[in-house]
Amino acid sequence: MTFSPLARPLLPLLSLSSILLLAACASTTEASRNNAVEPPTAKAAPTPSPAATVTPVQGDEFANFAQWKEVDVFIDEMVAKHGFERRQLQATLNKTHYVDRAIQLMKPAPPGKPKNWAAYRARFVEPVRIKAGTAFWSKYAGALRRAESQYGVPAEIIVAIIGVETVYGRNTGNFRVMDAITTLAFSYPDTPNRTARMAYFRGELENTLLFARDEKIDPFSLLGSYAGAIGWPQFMPGSIRKYAVDFDGDGHIDLRNSPVDAIGSVAHFLVEHGWQRGEPIAFPAKADSARGEWQRFLNQGLEAKYSLQELQAAGVTPTVAAPANMPYGLVDLQNGEAPTEYWLGAANFFAITQYNRSFFYAMSVNELGKALRTARNF
Repeated sequence: MTFSPLARPLLPLLSLSSILLLAACASTTEASRNNAVEPPTAKAAPTPSPAATVTPVQGDEFANFAQWKEVDVFIDEMVAKHGFERRQLQATLNKTHYVDRAIQLMKPAPPGKPKNWAAYRARFVEPVRIKAGTAFWSKYAGALRRAESQYGVPAEIIVAIIGVETVYGRNTGNFRVMDAITTLAFSYPDTPNRTARMAYFRGELENTLLFARDEKIDPFSLLGSYAGAIGWPQFMPGSIRKYAVDFDGDGHIDLRNSPVDAIGSVAHFLVEHGWQRGEPIAFPAKADSARGEWQRFLNQGLEAKYSLQELQAAGVTPTVAAPANMPYGLVDLQNGEAPTEYWLGAANFFAITQYNRSFFYAMSVNELGKALRTARNF
């Protein structure tokens, strides 16, 4: 699920990330606990038609949100800023349900469980996704070639992201987006970043209502993840409005029912977040255990900003040839009690982290992409 910059430390937006990966290895990075884009967590209900009204998930509670003081302020803002009709918006929010499960899933993972890259990788670089991904690639080869030509993002990266997010549309989420986002916007769990996260989700509620109005669909027809991410690529409503594209040319952006729109939208999102045409993603590296200078390059943000010479001088050496004229960031992939893996991430690696602010996530996309390319060429 792609969150906005707020979700990025605010997000990364925990994209999503997911219950499956939390169970496998706790949270992957501090940023990934913010839930921006989330990989699949449960079997998804069938995608409804745009006009359908979806029944709330069993166990949701009627909350009469329109009677909440902060919701009333939000309604005033939507009326003044976007010309919504107050009574109609009150009626919409009166139909919204409180989703305790979304609150529980948004809480940080319990401390103490070591991060484990090998366990995380095994959940996403596996036979089901590789088989489904090669079939998806074959079926939509034309759209993928067009996206690669237009945006410069390789087909395997686009296919890998859609595979990690929803296993090619199989697991798109069964929460009503209005319910999940409204709950998180006004009742986010008690965490240190609660105020910022509530502001982020209020922005996403605003974008949900605007998107539904623009597309002339019932907002309650939108199903998604527990954080409100929608469709094949798990875009948040704000990302749909800002980065999604009508790649199939039918006059509508539909990430729920159009894999071709999903393909173009993923590529466009990456380009808008720094993807560089023709450049590599990451190189394996080793860190000199006898020297400590290299550790200053850890936890320095999601950005490639150090020269190869700087890193080598501090004791970090690529184990394969890496271009000397590109900036890098030092990527550490903790492996439980096994040795940590180190990589030099280029700009394209960090573009992927803007989809989900997790080194584990970005590397799993890279690794699945390579596996898909190999399987397709076999």
